[in-house]
Amino acid sequence: MNHRLKSIFGGSIGNLVEWYDWYVYSAFSLYFAKVFFPPASQTAQLLNAAAVFAVGFLMRPVGGWLMGRYADKHGRRAALSASVMLMCFGSLMIAVTPGYARIGVAAPILLVVARLLQGLSVGGEYGASATYLSEMAGAKLRGFYSSFQYVTLISGQLIALVVLLLLQRTLGNAALEDWAWRIPFVIGGALAVAALWLRRSIDETPSFKAAVAEGAVRRSPLRELARYPRQILTVVGLTAGGTVAFYTFTTYAQKFLVNSGGWSKTDASRISALTLLVFMLIQPLIGYISDRIGRRPVLISFGVLGLFGTVPVMTALAATRDEVTAFALLMAALIAVSGYTSINAVVKAELFPTEIRALGVALPYAVTVALFGGTAEYIALWAKNAGHEAWYFWYVTGCVAMSLAVYLKMPDTQKTSQISDD
Repeated sequence: MNHRLKSIFGGSIGNLVEWYDWYVYSAFSLYFAKVFFPPASQTAQLLNAAAVFAVGFLMRPVGGWLMGRYADKHGRRAALSASVMLMCFGSLMIAVTPGYARIGVAAPILLVVARLLQGLSVGGEYGASATYLSEMAGAKLRGFYSSFQYVTLISGQLIALVVLLLLQRTLGNAALEDWAWRIPFVIGGALAVAALWLRRSIDETPSFKAAVAEGAVRRSPLRELARYPRQILTVVGLTAGGTVAFYTFTTYAQKFLVNSGGWSKTDASRISALTLLVFMLIQPLIGYISDRIGRRPVLISFGVLGLFGTVPVMTALAATRDEVTAFALLMAALIAVSGYTSINAVVKAELFPTEIRALGVALPYAVTVALFGGTAEYIALWAKNAGHEAWYFWYVTGCVAMSLAVYLKMPDTQKTSQISDD
C-alpha cells in the first residue's frame, strides 16, 4: 500500500505542475492580452487571447498520439517525463517573449509557438497520467485514486489563481499589466524542472511490466487501436459535454464574471479560487462513490444536472452582484461537473487493454477536447461580442445532452474493466 501511494503521489505532483503551466495562460490573459496584440476593446483582445488558447488545443491530438504511442511502447514513466520537459520549454518561451509594441506581429506568432509546445505536452500528459494512476490503483479504490488526476489538475489551476491573487495584492494591476504577468511563467518553468526530477524516480506500472513480459507491446499501437471503434466513440461522446462544462465553469468563469457580470478582476479571481478549492476537495469523494455504486450512475447524474441547470445558472450568474450568490451558483455547477471530472480518466482507462491503453485514452480524448474544450472560451466570447451571449448557454446544454445520451447507453466500466485486478 505504501509503495502504491508513493507512486501515485509522484505521478500526481508532476501532473499538478503540468496543469499549473497550462492554466497560467488563462488566469493571466486578462493582463497580457493587450501586450501581445494590437490595441482594441477588452472583448476583442480577450477574443484574440482565447483564439491562441484554442490553437494550443490543436496540438493536443498530436501530443496524445505521440505520447500515447510512446507510453504504450516505452512505458508510462518515460512518457510522463517527456511531456513535462515540453511544458517547461513552452512556459519559459512565453516568459521571455517581448510584446507587440517591441517586435510587432512576431509577438503573437511566438506566443502561438509556445502554446503549441504546451498543447503537445498536455495532449500527452492526460493519457499517460490517466493510465498511470488507473493502473497503479487497486481494483477496489480505482475510482478514488484515479480521481487525483483531477485533484492535481484543479490544483494546478488553483495555484495559478493563487499566484494571480498574490501578485494583485503585492504588486497591483499596473505592474501586472506592465511586466509582472511574466512571473508565473518563470515559476512554471522552474517547477517543471522539479517535476521532471520527481517523475524520473517513480516506478513503472505492474500492468505495463506484465505486457512487456508477455510480449504484448505493439509495434503499431494506432493500427491496434483501430480495432476498438466502439470504445473510441465512447471516449469522444462521454468527453464532449464534460469538457465544455468544465472549461465553462472554471477557466471561462473568471472572464465571464468580469466581462459579463461587471466584477473587478480581483473579485472575480477570488471567487474563482474559492470555488476551485472546494471543487478540488470533492473529487476523491465522488471517485469513492463511483467505487461503491458504479461509474455510470455518477456520469448520468452530471448529464441530468447539466442538461437542466446550465442555462439557469449562467443566466443568474450574469445578473448577480452578490459575492455569496456568485460563489453558490458556480459551486452548484462545479458539484454537478464533478460527476464527470472525478471519474472520466478511470472510465476511459477501463475501456482499453494494456497494450493500447495510453493511446486509447489520450488520442480520442485530445481530439474531442480540441474540438469542444479548446473552443469553449472563443465561442462564448464570440457570442458575447455578437450580442447574443445566451446562445452559448444553450450550446453548453446541447453538448451535455449529447454526452448524457452516451452515458445512458454505455456499459458500467467498473463491471467490464480491462484493467487487471491487483
